[in-house]
Amino acid sequence: MNGLDWAVLIGYFGVMVAIGVWSHQRVDNVSDFFTTGGKMPWWLSGISHHMSGYSAVMFTGYAGIAYTYGVTSFITWSFPIALGIAIGSRLFAPRINRLRSRLHVASPLEYLKNRYDLRTQQALAWSGMLLKIVDVGAKWAAIATLLSVFTGVSLNQGILITGCITAVYCTIGGLWADALTELGQFVIQLLAGVAMFVAVVLKLDDQGIGFLEAWDQPALHGHDKPLVGPYGTVFLLAFLFIKLFEYNGGMLNQAQRYMATATAHEAERSARLSAALWLVWPVVLFFPMWMSPLLVDAQKPDGSDSYGLMTEQLLPHGLLGLVIVGFFSHTMAMCSSDANAIAAVFTRDVAPVLSKQARAWGERKGLIAARVTTVVFLGLSMAVATQVTSPTFKDIITVVIKWVAGLMGPIAIPMMLGLLRPFRRSGPTAALTSWSLGLLAFWLVNYPINWNVDGGVPLEYQVSVPLAVSLVLYVLVGYLKPEDTPERLAVIERINGGDEGTAAAVPEPRDAVPAPAKD
Repeated sequence: MNGLDWAVLIGYFGVMVAIGVWSHQRVDNVSDFFTTGGKMPWWLSGISHHMSGYSAVMFTGYAGIAYTYGVTSFITWSFPIALGIAIGSRLFAPRINRLRSRLHVASPLEYLKNRYDLRTQQALAWSGMLLKIVDVGAKWAAIATLLSVFTGVSLNQGILITGCITAVYCTIGGLWADALTELGQFVIQLLAGVAMFVAVVLKLDDQGIGFLEAWDQPALHGHDKPLVGPYGTVFLLAFLFIKLFEYNGGMLNQAQRYMATATAHEAERSARLSAALWLVWPVVLFFPMWMSPLLVDAQKPDGSDSYGLMTEQLLPHGLLGLVIVGFFSHTMAMCSSDANAIAAVFTRDVAPVLSKQARAWGERKGLIAARVTTVVFLGLSMAVATQVTSPTFKDIITVVIKWVAGLMGPIAIPMMLGLLRPFRRSGPTAALTSWSLGLLAFWLVNYPINWNVDGGVPLEYQVSVPLAVSLVLYVLVGYLKPEDTPERLAVIERINGGDEGTAAAVPEPRDAVPAPAKD
């Protein structure tokens, strides 16, 4: 990097902070901070939803997969995300929006206290917060790894720089700041992605390799196959099922984008836009990664440094700075949205249980608590980031794929399926059983069983078995021990009502005693 690249990077950081300061004027209460008070346009919500699903892990971990295996990086990652969000646009998005508009909650988990009970809400809240700390820690480590390639700063210095800048704008501006910075980040990503795409095409042309001829090169042998290596059919189906829950609200931050729109219909439109972007745009981003074996020799065994090396070699100064800004924009978008979501969960769901004073917070104190919680969460995740490459976590992509995908299912199943009428019989017993035994399944499959199986348990089973266990138990226990009380049914019907402003009739619980007939 030279002075021009640094100017682009510093200018980007300055714009992010300025957006946070401007957004501060639009945040008057906790609802504004966490859900924009339902005032976010559907198109902004859709772009924000799309951007909050990226991070620099795409340019490190998934770049390594693309370098090693080719197009399977798209087929087994962004394609199932696009399909999962498209399905969720009808199944989950409108219902999650009604959590805010009809139940008047500001946290995606806030409704669980009435849908199940307090114990269930707390179990999912605490486990969700702890998982998010690890997840965001991996994202900080990813962007710091890229920063070290370009600037030479240490991993810890990179984590500190990006974390502190993110903390400024998302703490003072809330979800408005997150969404508006994500809009700016989307524009930057568009410019940077196109620049890198063109640079790779021109470089291949200089070598006499055509756009389509590249796949016939020996270095790309097998890279055009959709499912290879550990990323086979079982992994694809498991990942699709996982992403259906994760990217429609199971990881909390995407749920906030649905809650932030004015109506359920706008939440549905927001999800459809995000799904379309996930289907089309990653192809542009992935193409340079697929071609990277023709242009660079990765220094790391997993190829995670291939994209960074290629960027340094192909782009002139200025554009190099823009692409580096693109790396930052991905990670900061996801991490700031996660911070806001976890602050909502702690402030609205956990703090009132821990403290009597928290239950009496007014608008001002609640807003202060939300901002303090955001800073604390970011600090904890940055501390975890310094350990992501330790033997405990192994490496960045392991944390993201194995830990996050594997642990998300037991948390998301009760939260997401609890919104739907067909699962109305599943109450707190079903929720806590599926949650606890799903987490146990993750530990067993990834550690004791993995240690005793020759060659280890395949990755697709490591990430899918916990979710499958949670799903089966949630349905089975609900069938064997139905807990569909009138109060729980009322919550479900409020979420599933038809047109805006109408309220569906609440059905009688299972085995309810009919009222005596009047004379």
